[in-house]
Amino acid sequence: VAECLQRETETLLQLSQVSCITSVFFGGGTPSLAPPSTISIILETISKHASLHDQAEVTLEVNPTLEGRSKLVDFHHAGVNRFSIGVQSLQDEDLKRLGRDHSSAEALQCIREARRLCPGRVSVDVMFGRPSQTFESWEVELSELLQVCDDHVSLYQLTLERGTQLFKQVQGGNVTMLDEEVVSEMYQHARKTLHQHGFQQYEVSNFARNKSGSLHNLSYWKGRQYIGVGPGAHGRFVPLGEGGVSREARTQTLEPDVWIREVQERGHGTRRRIQLSHLQLLEVVLVMGMRMTKGINHKHWELFSPVLGLNEIFGVSVGVRELLQSGHLIMDDRGLRCSWDGLAVLDSILPVLLVELERQIC
Repeated sequence: VAECLQRETETLLQLSQVSCITSVFFGGGTPSLAPPSTISIILETISKHASLHDQAEVTLEVNPTLEGRSKLVDFHHAGVNRFSIGVQSLQDEDLKRLGRDHSSAEALQCIREARRLCPGRVSVDVMFGRPSQTFESWEVELSELLQVCDDHVSLYQLTLERGTQLFKQVQGGNVTMLDEEVVSEMYQHARKTLHQHGFQQYEVSNFARNKSGSLHNLSYWKGRQYIGVGPGAHGRFVPLGEGGVSREARTQTLEPDVWIREVQERGHGTRRRIQLSHLQLLEVVLVMGMRMTKGINHKHWELFSPVLGLNEIFGVSVGVRELLQSGHLIMDDRGLRCSWDGLAVLDSILPVLLVELERQIC
């Protein structure tokens, strides 16, 4: 597998116009189960075929089990300088229900060890809106988390995924999901609590203090090119080797054994390639950009839409005007962004913006 990851990295770097790498993210599944030597090999491969920035952010997702924690030092020596720890919950019963194989005590110990190795560069992922969770227990959990966490926190609302044990339990009526109003209150409380502890929200789910925002995630939200390597990975870049000028959305083969065979045969396991139209590219820029608290500035939008600016596209819409008047949206000389209240209901704002974008572009 390591050899195939190395070869696919080489191939896709050569196919792309990505010459300078500012961040590398080892995620998707449980990368902390991989040998640290694999991380080292991939980073060396990137350095050979592109410019790996001196200050490049190299993040590894960590499952905070005893095994995951025991390899943190070796991963750090291999080149990882940032850890993202999948805590998910500090309630052991909830961890079991979510199918996680770590305890809250193990998660806390993993955070401490990661912070010792990479102070200021450790993120924790936590889920809210879990079955049986109460607003009061969420308050306690946040308080406990803030005593041990570093300078980055990611909060995610629990979503049901088809095929999981929890999905089956909910479908069977054995488990009840929380009321949407309670979940909304949990989110708003977390935002305020994190702010009180010096965290700035910079995206719907992400909070940082001491300028510790994730460079890698910011690249996604700013619509930059990225290469996806490995089974099921996604990428967005302009292919160079085939003379293309338009950005492509690429998806790698999901099944590991098939992916290995494809990489061995042709250097990469790309299953699907879709050339993004101008509208599709703008939709990505809009949806991703509006997730950030700073939104989309005029100059950034003009990189992708030099003819029609934000004002031309959204300034004449009745639906957008209503969102501006209600205080959910802000459009000024800085650009287009959600207000504090608007960011909490982004899912209801985006359809209005997307409809107007399609109407103006098509």
